[in-house]
Amino acid sequence: MRQINDAHVAVPGLAVVEVAAVDDETAFAVQELLAARCATAPADRTTREPGEPGVRLRFFLDLHQDADT
Repeated sequence: MRQINDAHVAVPGLAVVEVAAVDDETAFAVQELLAARCATAPADRTTREPGEPGVRLRFFLDLHQDADT
């Protein structure tokens, strides 16, 4: 799986995915589900918005690559 960064977002077939979840475990479970189908850039931490419930996780999804490439 190749690394995808902000500079690649303009390439067709790449998507920025932001997951809003109740907790870290749920956010990473959603990323794992998507990673089983398409290549994803690693995301190692969630963020918390002051005054907002839950967490957010942002990562990149490559719609042209299978997860195992």
